[in-house]
Amino acid sequence: MKKEIIEKLKEINLPGQILTEEPMDTHTTFHAGGKVSAFIEITGHEQLGRILSYLKETGTEYFILGNGSNLLVSDLGYDGCILHLGSRMDQISVTGDQIMAQSGASLAQVALAAAEHGLTGLEFASGIPGTVGGAVRMNAGAYNGEISQAVTLVTGMKQDGRVYHFDRAAMEFGYRKSLVMRQPFVVTEVTFQLLYGDQTAILDKMKELNRRRREKQPLEYPSAGSTFKRPAGNYAGKLIMESGMGGFCIGGAQVSEKHCGFVINRNHASALDIWSVIEEVKMRVYEKTGVILEPEVILLGKFQ
Repeated sequence: MKKEIIEKLKEINLPGQILTEEPMDTHTTFHAGGKVSAFIEITGHEQLGRILSYLKETGTEYFILGNGSNLLVSDLGYDGCILHLGSRMDQISVTGDQIMAQSGASLAQVALAAAEHGLTGLEFASGIPGTVGGAVRMNAGAYNGEISQAVTLVTGMKQDGRVYHFDRAAMEFGYRKSLVMRQPFVVTEVTFQLLYGDQTAILDKMKELNRRRREKQPLEYPSAGSTFKRPAGNYAGKLIMESGMGGFCIGGAQVSEKHCGFVINRNHASALDIWSVIEEVKMRVYEKTGVILEPEVILLGKFQ
């Protein structure tokens, strides 16, 4: 990235700090990846609008980062700008049976806030490691629940710096997809409509789902959660296991033996190790079953 672009971003971002050549292994749940040219902590709508407008004006690449729970950054790094919506954009408020959460809020914290107010509908999300913005972008789900079931309004910002509002229908939610993927904009706030329920029952359900996660998923290793989308009429983990790929390794990356749907960073894996395992799994499963697995993981930077 050109030095003058970074200097201008610093000017726009005052008094905030821009990190240059920031290692991304500390910002992703894979704990792998190279350096990014510029890393900016987003603190509010006005700052975000000014930065987006400037990046558009200069044609500078950028990526919106939440918890980094579904992202693999190349070992070669990313010559662009990371806009991090995290702890400075993580407010949660509850009004009656509605919850408003900023995009940097932890999905697990939103689910807990719902439970504390006796609201049901987000129990399935209590163990998903991402943020609200990322969850809406990919319509995250687990245990027969999806974010789209509870969302009523999404507030976002496009590169012109203007704020837009989208109701549930306008978001075009589908399996692991939404309008954000087709018409890119930055999700800044989300409103959830929930139902009143029995608090004890809600907390018990969350505890049970999280117990099942700990029992069945390799949470002791860095990963991006389920690596592949669920193929129609089947399960990625089952196909991978039946293709003889359980425990398959390249470098420090491995197909989890505990749950074959997870590619894990078992021993200081590089991003290339992880990507190579993903590609090998795709090839083997296709050869054995004729099914093309589609990764959920987003790749950032060059891998070939």
